[in-house]
Amino acid sequence: MKLYSRGQVIFFSLLSVLIVVMFAVGIGFLRIPLKNGDAAAQAESVKLAEADPLEALQLRQSPYTNPLLTKTAELVTYTEDERENISVYEQLNEAVVNVTTETVAINWFLEPVPQEGGSGSGSIFDTRGYVLTNNHVIENAYKVFVNLADGTQLEGSLVGTDPENDLAVLKFDPPRGTELKTVPFGDSGNLKVGQKVMAIGNPFALERTLTVGIVSGLGRPIQTSRQNIIRDMIQTDASINPGNSGGPLLDSQGRMIGINTMIYSPSGGSVGIGFAVPVNTAKRVVAELIAYGKVRRGWIDASVVQLFPALVSYAKLPVSSGLLVSRTKRNGFAEQAGIRQGSEPVRYGSSVIYLGGDIITSADGMKIETLADLYSALEDNKPGERVAVELIRGGRTIKLDVILADREESGL
Repeated sequence: MKLYSRGQVIFFSLLSVLIVVMFAVGIGFLRIPLKNGDAAAQAESVKLAEADPLEALQLRQSPYTNPLLTKTAELVTYTEDERENISVYEQLNEAVVNVTTETVAINWFLEPVPQEGGSGSGSIFDTRGYVLTNNHVIENAYKVFVNLADGTQLEGSLVGTDPENDLAVLKFDPPRGTELKTVPFGDSGNLKVGQKVMAIGNPFALERTLTVGIVSGLGRPIQTSRQNIIRDMIQTDASINPGNSGGPLLDSQGRMIGINTMIYSPSGGSVGIGFAVPVNTAKRVVAELIAYGKVRRGWIDASVVQLFPALVSYAKLPVSSGLLVSRTKRNGFAEQAGIRQGSEPVRYGSSVIYLGGDIITSADGMKIETLADLYSALEDNKPGERVAVELIRGGRTIKLDVILADREESGL
């Protein structure tokens, strides 16, 4: 048996007592008096323990300041990008209107019956009540209504349309004492792929919705439901949905750079591929629509046929692309300028083509390979203007100056 000295017995006894006391304090049997400061700290810890656990977690996060606008409308705690978005929206959302229409249907008794038509967006661009929108938004409408930001619904009138660019101008009479906000026109000629854009519109009747994206592509030729091609369309990934049509596409300064027109979507919803008519196109036609109700465009008053392989092979033509002049208008500008029409009729399907005429290969300095090229070359030219035209005649190139006729009055 091992023997312990008196000192060792006392030491082990004190150690045992100390261990028991520490254990008792740990499980709460004994409470040790605290100083005043320590008591306050303990009370605070108990209070936090009884609080919402999420609040306790927030104490471990970085400081958070509620993002509010000050009385002077100065933006605080927002990023520079967010400040741009908020500023543009607050300045311009009231200048974007909801455009709704009524159409007329015929019932079983052959009576006209008004019914709800389509819905889209529009931009107020003049304080007199002029609105820019898409032609397809108001097409076939019996009545057109403009819904303002304050909920006021006003009947509008159709000023003019440009179906080729899918644009239309409406007019409504502002309520007395109302100061309308307008969307300023920008410049779509200097856009860059990657720059930020914003769209404001009424998708699915959700009024004045803001979406943000970038310019995804430029110069896109897009075919519309009318089978005509709108050139130089702006492609964007800003979310555009049914109801956005006719609304503005804006740059980061709040200037209109495009008119949201269509989307590519197998499902009918936004998949990040939307298209807008460039605002520079709109600026060219708005004045014409207000003055004449239409866009007057110059045209070569001749019936032309776009060359295709079977025709080139059959007629043994010297070129494979261009426009064959089938017929010219009698005593028209094209005939007076010396353009020759065809003389040998051949049937192609349900149409008759006259062979032997000149082949147009250039107009107003632009190479012409397709009919769409001729539309583009003469888009900005007015009736009565002269344009230089290059022709192939018998294998030789001929240059002529041709006075343009009014396209709608050309009769071809």
